[in-house]
Amino acid sequence: MKKTIVTISRQFGSGGRTVGHLVAQALDIPFYDKELVEQIALESGFAPKFVEEHGEHSPGKTLFSYAFAPQGVPGVMNGMSTADFLWHIQCGTILQLAEQGPCVIVGRNADYILKDREDVLHTYIHADLDFRADRIVRLYGESEKSPIARLQEKDKRRKVNYQHYTGRTWGDADNYDISLNTAVVGVEAAAKIIVDLVKNLE
Repeated sequence: MKKTIVTISRQFGSGGRTVGHLVAQALDIPFYDKELVEQIALESGFAPKFVEEHGEHSPGKTLFSYAFAPQGVPGVMNGMSTADFLWHIQCGTILQLAEQGPCVIVGRNADYILKDREDVLHTYIHADLDFRADRIVRLYGESEKSPIARLQEKDKRRKVNYQHYTGRTWGDADNYDISLNTAVVGVEAAAKIIVDLVKNLE
């Protein structure tokens, strides 16, 4: 079956977001990254910044994890923790976007959420630590934490969140149709490989 939807799972700093954007541009289809965050925020009642920062965090069951429920909407989280509530909204939003037609979806465990659809090409973008460390400094600048520490912290959050909600191992090749190392092939070439696959797979 032809692949018309592309999911981009990625290590922090690997260029996955840029790859996804280039793929969407080349195929002239919608691109969902910040747009997905905004849609989840609209559906959940949380601020987009909160969704962006907490949607991929490690889930928690402490009282603190219930503290940010949208105000003025009684019972809106139905007893769920913040992480579980965001996961519920995230799943529904991604499934809805996929139903609307061809698109590129970055992150948010979309590979798992759309695993039962045959029209999806699941990709994983990764690179070695040195490549990613250099890239995040160039893109985002320096911070109090070292680039390596920033990478490891972000990747750990994604790994724990992914395993908790999917029961699968984040980055495992079995979860994806193709895995690309941008430190080897480059960001632009990775995007071209994906575009060529989408155009040629039946």
